[in-house]
Amino acid sequence: MRKVIVTTTINPPTRAIEAFEAMEDWELVVIGDKKTPADYHLERGIYVTPEEQEKYDPALSDAIGWNCIQRRSFGLLWAKEMDADIVALVDDDNIPLPGWGEDLLVGKNVEVDFYETDLPAFDPVGATNHGHLWHRGYPIQLVPQRDYGRKARRTVRVDVQADFWNGDPDVDAVCRIEHAPECRFEAGQFPMAANRMGPFNSQNTFITRDVLGHYFLFPHVGRMDDIWGSYYVQALGFSVVYNRATVYQERNAHDLVRDMRQEYLGYENNLKLVEDLARDPGRLLAYLPGRSAWAFHLYQRHFDDAPQLHALLSGAQTAERARPDWGHPDEETARELIASPVGSGDGSGSPVLVPRPR
Repeated sequence: MRKVIVTTTINPPTRAIEAFEAMEDWELVVIGDKKTPADYHLERGIYVTPEEQEKYDPALSDAIGWNCIQRRSFGLLWAKEMDADIVALVDDDNIPLPGWGEDLLVGKNVEVDFYETDLPAFDPVGATNHGHLWHRGYPIQLVPQRDYGRKARRTVRVDVQADFWNGDPDVDAVCRIEHAPECRFEAGQFPMAANRMGPFNSQNTFITRDVLGHYFLFPHVGRMDDIWGSYYVQALGFSVVYNRATVYQERNAHDLVRDMRQEYLGYENNLKLVEDLARDPGRLLAYLPGRSAWAFHLYQRHFDDAPQLHALLSGAQTAERARPDWGHPDEETARELIASPVGSGDGSGSPVLVPRPR
């Protein structure tokens, strides 16, 4: 079995990167950016320079843009070329704890604590010993309505294994400003899953090769890049299991007000998004700016089994906020599509071109 770790960085090799690179059962791929040190070097791992990325797929490179964490999608493509069976997405400030990447659940049938909720989305953080917090990307309107009273043991097939993070957890800026959390999640509360889709991120998550062609870090939607990707793959039928904390996050410096600004698109739209996706995954396009949708199309061209953009569009055209005048996008319509305000989920049709900054 081939296992590949994927990340991006603008820093010299960090403590986390050095630890991941030293894992003998894993191969590390680091995707560079314009701000990455020119002399970046790994002893065992693969460093993919900006020039190599542009050569590999110049159109996708242009559609994603530079100086943004969504360059990580090139790492997923590198993992595909390496014929990876399992791909781990990590951040360079998440230090692996002893046992990281061992005894994997992903790709197996696993008995879990299974939660039932009538809400349109499940928040895994609220089910832990830090129940006053909530996961980044969880519809903020639902936070006071969360109820974890219905729980049973159930066996599920694991397509996505979303491991948690001790230290500074992945909560949204509102939650972080209010609580300034420093967490140690109790391992006995994992693994868990639910009957509704829930958010997972790209900082300590394992996916199977079957998920690769569908999971994408959407550019130009701020800090919803990995979150909207997580909701989309679950809408397609892939299952996620949340597992114990296997990293300690020493979070890189962030401007929390800037983070909150980058998350506003989610505060406003995530509740409606999960409701729409539960009915039709193609409705995702009603929420994406044209350049983001085009980037997704370019990414999926590398996978034979992934639904192409025109197939998604046929579903999105029935959505309340979709544009019915696209036709079937192809290379000839790329320029028009990139400029097109496909949708922002608010009915205005105004484009939301906000990269998640470094």
